[in-house]
Amino acid sequence: MRVIAWLVEGTWPACVDAVRTHAPPTCEVVLLHVTGPDVPGVAHGAYAGLLGRGHPEHDPGGRLEALGGRSAAELLAAAAERLGRPCTRQERTGRVEREVVAAADGADLLVLARDGDRSRLGPRSLGPAVRFAVDHAPCPVLLVWPEPAPDLGTIPPPPPRHR
Repeated sequence: MRVIAWLVEGTWPACVDAVRTHAPPTCEVVLLHVTGPDVPGVAHGAYAGLLGRGHPEHDPGGRLEALGGRSAAELLAAAAERLGRPCTRQERTGRVEREVVAAADGADLLVLARDGDRSRLGPRSLGPAVRFAVDHAPCPVLLVWPEPAPDLGTIPPPPPRHR
């Protein structure tokens, strides 16, 4: 059995805990972190457009890429320590939702956390990236709350009936 745990800042502990609880101890676990291309690309563009192209060594985009890579490595290391059993760490870069779905190809389970409005139950508790992954994953999905789930009273009312 191969389990992929998609780790995101702020919600990753819930995913690791779900793997510890629900995945057999003998299964292969992959801790996945995906970095989107947006921030370094915006910094490159802003530097080129606003500040000129005369001194590429001053371009902040490269420094942001390095900081992002270091942050991802630290997150994966903390997650591996919390998991407390052998695992593989995987870093990917690209369109986040598509990279997650691609990483789940051939997996037996994808574990991910809600990333939207977590104050109430309902469809808005999923942001666009998680919704895409849930809708397109090529394997079963375990969707976890990063903190205790809201009360059932937070379910939105049904839409009005049309007559």
